[in-house]
Order: sequence, then C-alpha cells, then structure tokens
Amino acid sequence: MISSILPSASNLFEVPPLAQWFSISGTTMVVIFLAELGDKSQLVCMTLAARHRPKPVFFGALLAFVFLNILAVVFGAALSTWIPHNVMIYIVATLFGLFGVQTLLASEEDDDDEGEVEIKSGRGIFASAFLLIFIAEFGDKTQIAVAGMASAAPPMTIWLGATLALALSSGIGVLVGQRFLKRIPMNILSKVTGIFFLLLAALALTQLT
Repeated sequence: MISSILPSASNLFEVPPLAQWFSISGTTMVVIFLAELGDKSQLVCMTLAARHRPKPVFFGALLAFVFLNILAVVFGAALSTWIPHNVMIYIVATLFGLFGVQTLLASEEDDDDEGEVEIKSGRGIFASAFLLIFIAEFGDKTQIAVAGMASAAPPMTIWLGATLALALSSGIGVLVGQRFLKRIPMNILSKVTGIFFLLLAALALTQLT
C-alpha cells in the first residue's frame, strides 16, 4: 500500500542536468507564484504582519510551505485523500474562527502591557503563522498542483521552484502588511483582521459537500 503511494528513492532524489533544473524550477516558480497572488495564504501573511513583527510571520509561513511541499512531492496526489474533505474543512473553519474571535476580543481590550507582550512574542507569532498557513493550505489547490507536477518531473526541482514561489508570495504579503496596513490604528486593524478571519471560516464552510 505504502509502496504504491511513495515514489522510489531514485526518482525522489533524481538530479536532472543543470539547464533542465533551472527550466523546471523556474517554470514551477512562475506558475505557483501567479496562483498564490491574492490567495488566502498571502492575505493571512498581510494581516498578521500588520499586527505583529514581520520576521516571525514570514519564517512561520515559510516553514509551513517547506513541509507542505515536501509532503506534496513525496506523496503526490494521494496527499488529498489522507483526511476526508469535510473533516479538513471543519478544521480550517474552526482554526480561522478561533483566531478571528481571539483578535476581535483583543481589539476590545484596553492597552494591557502584559497582554501585548504575550501576543507579540516571537514564538507565538511564529506558531500562529505556521499553524494557520499549514492547516489552510493542506490539500489546497496549490499543494495539489505541486503534487501533480512532481509526478511528471524530478520532484526536487518542483519542490525548489514551489518553495521559492511561496516564499516570495509570503514575503510580498508581509511587506504589504508592514508598509501599508500597519498605518491603520491598531483597534480598527484588529477588528478588520478579526472579521477577515471569520469570513475565511465562513468561506471554508461553504465548500462542504
């Protein structure tokens, strides 16, 4: 069973000629980057970076994508069958819903120094970014696309191109959040962010079959 799902070790670590490596990785990077523009993962990076320090947000998102792409190239299209579709939707909706409620509640609190320290701790921001991106993107169209491409080309080239594309997409989201959204007063931004995550939760539930 497992052997029918996993690619052989020789295929997984296949190293193509340098020109082919750049060609495949470059094509993958362009395709995945364009697919992620304006996607929910980039919007999550924007909203988190507008409220918190950018580095933990970026590296949390990047680590999530590294793991997601590893799973995609190793397990291929079988990845989407690990967890039933509706179960995954409930998990995503619950996570976004909880984060949205937490953010709305935080917006109503007075400036509490201890609360701000906890919210802005590097580990907490990193963990939030990692968890939100990992759960939201698990089995998403981008990961399935990576899995499909990895079944038809050397997996390592696909992994590299996809990871670079998602790193760039996340970086742009973090930059936009820091440069533009951060100018919005914190209490208003927190309310907008909370509503945004609640909308994502509702949107996820509409995909139930």
